[in-house]
Amino acid sequence: MLQGAPWLLAHRSMLKPNQPMKVSLYGNDYVLWQDSLGTVSCLPNACPHMGAMLSEGWCIAKSDGSGTVACPFHALEFDSTGCTVLPGANKPTKPLLQPLELIIQENFIWTYGGQEPKIPIPIVLNQIAGEFELIGYTGEFSVKTNLLSMLLNMHDYNHQNGTHRPLFEIEEVQFKQFLDNGHHSHAYFDMPRTQPKLRDLLKKPTLLVLPKVLQVHLENCFPCLVIVHVESPIASIRECHVFVPEASSVTRTYVLMFAKIHHPLAYLIKKKFLPLAEIVVRQDADILEKLYTNTAQHIKLNNEVGIDWVRRNFESFPQVVEPNLSRC
Repeated sequence: MLQGAPWLLAHRSMLKPNQPMKVSLYGNDYVLWQDSLGTVSCLPNACPHMGAMLSEGWCIAKSDGSGTVACPFHALEFDSTGCTVLPGANKPTKPLLQPLELIIQENFIWTYGGQEPKIPIPIVLNQIAGEFELIGYTGEFSVKTNLLSMLLNMHDYNHQNGTHRPLFEIEEVQFKQFLDNGHHSHAYFDMPRTQPKLRDLLKKPTLLVLPKVLQVHLENCFPCLVIVHVESPIASIRECHVFVPEASSVTRTYVLMFAKIHHPLAYLIKKKFLPLAEIVVRQDADILEKLYTNTAQHIKLNNEVGIDWVRRNFESFPQVVEPNLSRC
C-alpha cells in the first residue's frame, strides 16, 4: 500500500463543523472532525473504553470554539490529543489515543499515515485552488479493489472506449503523447464522439460543453491523484480524482471539481458536472469490483504506457529506477 506516500484524506468542504467523519488508511480506522475554529483533528476510531466507533458519536463545541468528539456508547469526550475526563474526575487523563499526524495545506488535509515521508506532497492542488473555484466533491466510494488495480484502471487509456463509451458516445481513443517525469506525468489523447441526439442533450445538458472530439489531458501524481484537464469555450474544468488505500483490498476514491467560468451559460450548468463525474467513478468502481485481478496478462494493447508507468513506480517505490517512458 506504498507506505510513506502522502494521502489526501479530505478537503475541508467535506467536513461539516463539529460533525465526526470516518476515514480509513492502511487497514486502520480514524475519526476526523473540524471544530468551530477550523481546527481539524484525527484520532483512532475505536474508543479505548469498549471499542465503540467514535465516528458514530457526536462533537461537542466548547466555549472557546474548540471541539471534542463524544463516544456514542458512554458519552466519553476525547479532545484532539486523545485525552478524556472520566466521570467523577476533575482533570483530563493522559492521552489514551494517539492522534494521526495531519498536514493541512489551505483546505487540503493530507497525512503520511504515521509513516516516514518518502515522497513530497504534490503542489498542483494548491495551484488549482488558487486559480479555480471549487464546485464541490462527488463520487466518494470505497471500492473493493486493491490500490494497484485502481491505479492501473485510471491509467488504462484504452478503457475509455469500453467502460465510458455509452456515457460520452466515444467512438475510439487516439493516443497522442505521454510525458514521464518520474512520479509526475502527463497523458494526451483524443476521443472522437458520436454526435448526441436532442433527447440525450435534454437528459444530460453538460453534453453541450463537450466538443465533437474530446481532447483529453490527464495530469498524474503518483500514487494519489489524477487530474482531468477539460477546456471548453464556456468553462475550464479541473476534475481531481483522489485515491486512498483504506485496506489491502479496499481503495477509497472521490473527486474534487474546480472550474473557471468563461461564459454565463456555465453558471447555469456547473453543478451538473458533479453527477456526471459521479457516473464516471461509479462505472469504474463497478467494473473494478468484477475483475479477476490475479489473471495473468497475455494481451498487451497499444498505448499502455500509462499502465507501464504505474507498474514501474509501484514496483520501485519510492525510487524511479527505469528509463524515461515519454513518447509521442
